[in-house]
Amino acid sequence: MTAAVANPLAPKAARTASSSASPTASLTEDPTREPSPTGLRLVAIGGGTGLSTILRGYRHFVASPGVSLTQDCDPCLISDLAAVVTVTDDGGSSGRLRKDFNILPPGDLRNCMVALSEDEGLISRLFRHRFQAGGELEGHSFGNLFVAALTEMTGDFAQAIKLSSQVLATRGHIYPATTTDVTLVALMDDGSIVRGETSISATKQRIVQLMIEPEKVDPLLETLEAIHRADVITIGPGSLYTSLITNLLVQGIPEALAASKAVRIYICNLMTQANESLDLTASQHIERIYEHARAPIFDYAILNTAPVSEELKERYASEGAIAIEPDIEKIEAMGIRCITGNFAAEGGVLRHAADRVADTVLRIGNAARAAAL
Repeated sequence: MTAAVANPLAPKAARTASSSASPTASLTEDPTREPSPTGLRLVAIGGGTGLSTILRGYRHFVASPGVSLTQDCDPCLISDLAAVVTVTDDGGSSGRLRKDFNILPPGDLRNCMVALSEDEGLISRLFRHRFQAGGELEGHSFGNLFVAALTEMTGDFAQAIKLSSQVLATRGHIYPATTTDVTLVALMDDGSIVRGETSISATKQRIVQLMIEPEKVDPLLETLEAIHRADVITIGPGSLYTSLITNLLVQGIPEALAASKAVRIYICNLMTQANESLDLTASQHIERIYEHARAPIFDYAILNTAPVSEELKERYASEGAIAIEPDIEKIEAMGIRCITGNFAAEGGVLRHAADRVADTVLRIGNAARAAAL
């Protein structure tokens, strides 16, 4: 099924018509047409496997480090790519390193570096390698240990991420949402307070409000600059609270998103998730995000409307998860244009089809740029 898209050239205030209307020529034309010499400046915000999956789609449209925009990828529609990644994980290898070395959790950042790496060769495989034995090494990812070592050497976690990215020759910049050590705190629907991402994810109660301790932390200056310069900003996919909303709790980030002149796109999850979004529709996902951002921050929503196989339905049903309802009318009543289609890729699990999502994001970005000329 080809994604159906609405006219992105209409004024934002008028963006309430059905997205199933005929797509405009600017969006249906081949996205591989000759790009602007500068390409699009794109910022992707999130965490977990959702963000790294989408970054693999974007990577193919970004030139290699130090290579001319017109010499490398075919085509190079993205001139600058920045990933803003949550840093609240306190489980697994990341959690152990966080405790033992007093560093930020490197796991999600490592996955993003690998996703944007120049190739899937030895170095990339090495960063993904997880020790199966070795006492205290067991369960640790080599990439996490590499980042921990560079952090100890440089005394700067953000610098360690930058240097690690250079080793992997990533096609883009990767920024932690903040370099302050923060703890997630959740107010649950029974009035209880739960601290720590792992504990929050394990609780059977619903999250009412997510917070961080300390409450006021600063983002990297590079993150705010990237958002300010961006032509396109995407948020998602990823766990609603522990991968997406966490980034919006860093002061300055939601304000920058609200003020941005970029096209801001929400990439909705495919399935609901235990302890985070069970029974929530697509519009309710956006409502929760807006509650925490304290501002409307989306112009578009990308929604999967393709059916899920019965086999995967049954597998997810065992966790109480179902396909997210794309309640388009409610989303468009919020002033957000919906883009629907087949954005799912089935395998052992259900993931976004990164190539189709990237293709759609770039169509929107190029159409918006053309309208502004």
